[in-house]
Amino acid sequence: MKTILRMMDHLYWADGRILDALEASHTKDAELLKLVRHVAVAEQVWLSRLQGKGNVQYWLWEEAENLPEIRRMFEANAKEYRSYTGKLEESALDQMISYNSQNGRSFQTSIGDILLQVLLHGQYHRGQINRALRMESAEPAPVDYITFARL
Repeated sequence: MKTILRMMDHLYWADGRILDALEASHTKDAELLKLVRHVAVAEQVWLSRLQGKGNVQYWLWEEAENLPEIRRMFEANAKEYRSYTGKLEESALDQMISYNSQNGRSFQTSIGDILLQVLLHGQYHRGQINRALRMESAEPAPVDYITFARL
């Protein structure tokens, strides 16, 4: 549990860093903004499932309005995840959660695996975002875990 909580702290930090890099780049790339919004919404979807709520209200690949709106989404996610994980006992990590995927298929996944999915999914897409920033000759955000750990 200690490792998951530490990795969640890295997630909140890395989400903020990638948003800072996008703001500094002044990118107008709609697909890039759509991708960063996707990360924020995916975090919301998984949290909703962990909380036993439905996820039909979420659209994973919608156009992004603007970076301040996406930042507010990430900040709300961090607050909600902190609340959720702050009450979570290590013994609950093996508890199975039943949910439907975005296309309606039923699944059962452990709380621990869902949290790992959230952590790894964001890291994967932050790498894509950094690559796109490099292609625009913008400065990518160093979001590796070791960078966070050295703070």
